Amino acid sequence: MVYGKQNTRRMNKTKLFAENFLVYGLGGIISKVIPFVMLPVIARLMPDTEYFGISDLTNTMISLFSALAVMGMYDAMYRMFFEKDDAAYKKDICSTALVFTLITSVLVFVFMILFQKQIAACFFGSSKYVFLVCIAAAATLAGASNSIVCAPSRMQNKRKVFLVTNTLAPVLSYSVSVPLLLAGHYMTALSAAALISGILMEMVFLALNRRWFDVTRFRADYLKQMLAIAVPMLPNFLIYWVFHSCDRLMITHYLGAGEAGVYSIGSKLGSASQLIYTAFAGGWQYFAFSTMKEDSQVQTNARIFEYLGMISFTCTMFVCVCSQPLYRILFTGDYTRGYIAAPYLFLAPLLQMLFQVACSQFLVVKKTWPNLFILSGGAAVNVVLNRILIPVIGIEGAAAATLCGYVAADVAAVFVLCRMKLMIIRRQFLAAVSILAGFLVFWRFAALRETGKGLAGAAVCTGIFLLLYRKDILEFKNRR
Repeated sequence: MVYGKQNTRRMNKTKLFAENFLVYGLGGIISKVIPFVMLPVIARLMPDTEYFGISDLTNTMISLFSALAVMGMYDAMYRMFFEKDDAAYKKDICSTALVFTLITSVLVFVFMILFQKQIAACFFGSSKYVFLVCIAAAATLAGASNSIVCAPSRMQNKRKVFLVTNTLAPVLSYSVSVPLLLAGHYMTALSAAALISGILMEMVFLALNRRWFDVTRFRADYLKQMLAIAVPMLPNFLIYWVFHSCDRLMITHYLGAGEAGVYSIGSKLGSASQLIYTAFAGGWQYFAFSTMKEDSQVQTNARIFEYLGMISFTCTMFVCVCSQPLYRILFTGDYTRGYIAAPYLFLAPLLQMLFQVACSQFLVVKKTWPNLFILSGGAAVNVVLNRILIPVIGIEGAAAATLCGYVAADVAAVFVLCRMKLMIIRRQFLAAVSILAGFLVFWRFAALRETGKGLAGAAVCTGIFLLLYRKDILEFKNRR
């Protein structure tokens, strides 16, 4: 009987993991697939790469100030929501988080309006783009509180709502942006559409979750507890922003907004790997903490790290080979030059995924501070290499700098964890890393424009990967 109950619990846990992985992973993928499919359409509607670059810089600005406005409160709210199984307490937590975020959003909005000329000069290199700062300020005001009002749907595990809204939001955005582009509003179309879509989605979630929010339920004592969780997380958000966005600012500074637009196209298509990352993130957190007390936890986490690495390496090799012909099919004019950045920026989010898998071990032993220092070191490598490489090799230098920043963070994290005996990396994985590095050099200098040669090289490397992990593959087949 005891075995039967344990087996049932294990099956229920597996089922919950699979459902969350599929639903939240699929929901996140849908929200990214639609922009991915629409990218060639948007590029053709914009007559100049400079417009795309300016639009992308506006989104970069919104992401920075939104992080400052939210200040980690979403994650703190999510954590505190499950502290007590009491409806009144949960409503107090949600209401307190909303009041705080509304206040910080207004403060950030006012700051952006007061210093719009300086912000425009910083992001766009000219104060003539103050109107874009105003749009970004409004988008920040709406977006920060939006992340709070939609949270109860996720925390109550309303998966159908998550799926529908993640599909509806990009559809609404492009329903607005495409007509604006056709009307010639190239600089403001995408950011204005994101603003309108954000406001509409916030209204939807306010209607769905209105019973969870009441400004009169604000509790200062609860806010203090949430800030203790939220504030230490803010540096991580800002470091990730450096990884994702500082290259765009530096390209604009050194090369101009037009090159930033070409780079943005490369990053958008290159970030197709976000589909893999999003599907992974949908179920990883539950799995990581539900298995953290098992005797084989270190080995299990290390194997997942290696297997995800092998999938990432294999996909990257074929993206390298296919990037140039794919860009020639999908894009025209200067946009086709974005292919050179795509492979680097395809692998970078996957290395971020590996970093998070590895660093979950720090969280298991309740030591989160190494994450911050290691990630900060990677961001510093990124910025320094941007400064060196962008003036020399242009947008390829920016992409390579981003990739090298994540490589540095991953190597440092694995080294520290191995010293702490929280991770075990086998020799075949190190061999696979060396093979990938060799292939990247081969692709860049010998097969950049020779698809057949590149495919042959990728196939050979994939075959070697399979040989290296043949015992693991056979073991997996036997378990099934």
